[in-house]
Amino acid sequence: MRQLIQDEPASLDHDQLGALYTQLGALGAEDVVRRAMEELALRLSHAERQYRQNDLAELRKGVRSLVAIAEQIGMQKVALVAADVRKTIDQNDDVAIAATLARLLRVGERSLTAIWDLQDQV
Repeated sequence: MRQLIQDEPASLDHDQLGALYTQLGALGAEDVVRRAMEELALRLSHAERQYRQNDLAELRKGVRSLVAIAEQIGMQKVALVAADVRKTIDQNDDVAIAATLARLLRVGERSLTAIWDLQDQV
């Protein structure tokens, strides 16, 4: 029997992060990135809880806001997967919602870890 391996590396748009640092300066950009990361972590946690409680309306709102936050700090993959979750909710596809949400949680966690690691290097 073959096993599905769910290994998807995080990807960060370094150009987007660089533009943020150029635009806001180091301290301003670090503050924006820190707040965005905190908000992403919180919203990912809320998304998981909203799914377990079958609150798809709130889940949809939350993942919609995740798109904007993720794009702001160069987490394009998180933004794309969050948009996919929203689409599956709109299509009322329970299996697809579960699968794309699980992917969002994995990609979100890996992306947050990648950006924390990047900040540790600076």
